[in-house]
Amino acid sequence: MSSTRKKVKLTLSYILLVLFALACIYPAIWVIMSSFKVGDSLYMDTIIPEKFTISHYADLFKGQSDKQIPYAKWYWNTLKVATASMVLGTLFQIITAYAISRFRFAGRKTLMSTILVLGMFPGFMSMIAVYIMLLQLNLLNTHFALILVYTAGAALHMFVAKGFFDTIPKALEEAARIDGASHMTIFWRIVLPLSKPIITFIALTTFSGAWVDFIFAKLILRARENWTLAVGLFELVDSYSSTEFTLFAAGAVLAALPVAALFVYLQRFLVDGLTAGATKG
Repeated sequence: MSSTRKKVKLTLSYILLVLFALACIYPAIWVIMSSFKVGDSLYMDTIIPEKFTISHYADLFKGQSDKQIPYAKWYWNTLKVATASMVLGTLFQIITAYAISRFRFAGRKTLMSTILVLGMFPGFMSMIAVYIMLLQLNLLNTHFALILVYTAGAALHMFVAKGFFDTIPKALEEAARIDGASHMTIFWRIVLPLSKPIITFIALTTFSGAWVDFIFAKLILRARENWTLAVGLFELVDSYSSTEFTLFAAGAVLAALPVAALFVYLQRFLVDGLTAGATKG
């Protein structure tokens, strides 16, 4: 009876997972197929279009008098902002997590509690305050403002990194200290080489967060040539060219490629970083 019950539970679990997978995969397939559809409408009687075309992808990159879509510029803007945010954000989070994990100083627990509580609030709650600060600093409509906010906005990843550093034996650092190594030498030459999984996890999540963000980018960026992909694609179906839905689908497919490729290629490191960072608090 117990064995039968386990089989039933396992079967139901697989059925539920299949349903969730279909719910996630179907919209993606629909968008991909729509990007190859002739015409401007996303509506189709079947998910596979009767005729295929790649003209929508070509339209994104060639100048046209009736559209003038600077998609390549938006792509470069997004890549620049996401890459800079990933590098700086990962560096700051790793250094902060290592310091909190290895050193004991006054206010350490208070600092951790403050970061944890602030990180639990939705980011849009602070947008007015951040907007006013950036306005006073004359940073509105600049990519540096986005990089600054994205770099400082992923504080909760620090706790995952701290949990990972807690699992690294302190004996390694003590042996290095006996040999005369400084704290920075230990960090760069011993700790970081052992931290590839957690570095990959933080880098990927920071990059993808900056890559797909729309709300804050829409709030900060004004000039059309400064837009990121999220803002540009939104305006593509919300402004004067509101019928260009298949063009939007083609742009969305190209925008999804870098993040999807990174997640597939670095999946093993991503899973290792998640599990290792959760083994010890």
